Amino acid sequence: MFDFNFSAATEAQTASFGQRLAHLAHKGDCFALFGTLGMGKSVLARAFIQSLCGEVDVPSPTFTLVQLYDAPDFCIYHFDLYRLKSAEEIFELGMEEALYDGVSLIEWPDKMGGYLPKNCARITITPQGSGRNINIQTSSSSLAERLSKEFCQ
Repeated sequence: MFDFNFSAATEAQTASFGQRLAHLAHKGDCFALFGTLGMGKSVLARAFIQSLCGEVDVPSPTFTLVQLYDAPDFCIYHFDLYRLKSAEEIFELGMEEALYDGVSLIEWPDKMGGYLPKNCARITITPQGSGRNINIQTSSSSLAERLSKEFCQ
């Protein structure tokens, strides 16, 4: 397991992190965004999407559960699973297709239970002083190498 930690003192730094993460994403990547309400999951996801798709409107998919965006090299699937009643509901949302054919950003991934892919990058955002700590854990050596090149230089 590869483990990376980053600090974001402001919302703008969380957004900047999302933009940088977007530019190292490859088709098939899955980013599971963990954190309590208000930690910046949606800020990170919105910046990720806008960085690749331009100044598109990026509403939270809280009520639609999933929004799709066409990026130049893949489709981005932005999931917000907060309202799921059971983990099996993910199959009605096209989760399988998203995991194979695009890049997935999943808010509230704990709602997936055991269906969360093992190779998914787990991004956990927690309070750190007046800012945030962003921790990424991944078992993917390919993603770990890309993260190291982008963030650890």
